[in-house]
Amino acid sequence: MGHAAEILGVTQAFLRSLDAARLLTPGRSEGGHRRYSRYQLRIAARARELIDQGTALDSACRIIILEDQLAEARRINTELQHTHRSPAGGPGSTPG
Repeated sequence: MGHAAEILGVTQAFLRSLDAARLLTPGRSEGGHRRYSRYQLRIAARARELIDQGTALDSACRIIILEDQLAEARRINTELQHTHRSPAGGPGSTPG
């Protein structure tokens, strides 16, 4: 946790607050130390950015969750658009 806090320029208490707010659920080492993924570090950095702009912690958490859901929906939409495009000569094409 100390290394993650140092990388992000935040306190360990800040990371614990994100854990308590259930925004992050870090893994644990065999010794019980919190272990953060790169994705979780990006989320923590986004939380810090929002909080530094004056957003309350609970609001920042909600914003981040909604941003994440939107990004996932866009990813799925793009994937579906690519898989459902009609190949040449398939349905929707004009006979020649």
